[in-house]
Amino acid sequence: MGAVVLYSSVSVDGFVADDKDQPGPLFDWLTSGDVPLDDSGVLRVSQTSYDYTRPHWDRIGVTVVGRHVFDLTDGWGGEPPSGIEHVVVVTHRPAPEGWNPEAPFHFVDGVEAAVAKAQELAGDRIVEVAAGDVGGQALAAGLVDEVRMDVVPVVFGSGKRYFGSVDAQHLLEDPDVVIQGDRVLHLRYRVRRADRP
Repeated sequence: MGAVVLYSSVSVDGFVADDKDQPGPLFDWLTSGDVPLDDSGVLRVSQTSYDYTRPHWDRIGVTVVGRHVFDLTDGWGGEPPSGIEHVVVVTHRPAPEGWNPEAPFHFVDGVEAAVAKAQELAGDRIVEVAAGDVGGQALAAGLVDEVRMDVVPVVFGSGKRYFGSVDAQHLLEDPDVVIQGDRVLHLRYRVRRADRP
């Protein structure tokens, strides 16, 4: 089974969006470089960021998001973002009316069931869990193996927290990746868990 990775760009003070759900400059690093990150022609990063990000993105099989993110993005028009094969949406509500049942989106009640479904779909590929409330719930439930942060040099002051409403201590290992890109610092931590050496 592939790793479960909590992942997002984040402000220095720990926010993935402002109070109005806007990312502000958090994704500017994805469009300010010289190296194409995908085939869209829109995403262009520094070579350093490409060398770190592209191999990770290529290993993602499934993304887990909350219904709030799904609604904000209008479900990406039924096409999973960034070439990902499936999206699992944590929600208590059914798919929107008129939603294409053939779209590779799965609506699941509860974060544990969502991660289990994502692991089933991903096989040995990575399950990416979007940071925020769902990501924090997955971390609190002991389902996250690794935390990846693309730290952007901005302070929001308030907004949507990277770890959502997590209110308990969770230990991470020392960062095993610290890479400076242009206007971004890439960090990767393994989650310290009792069931793993």
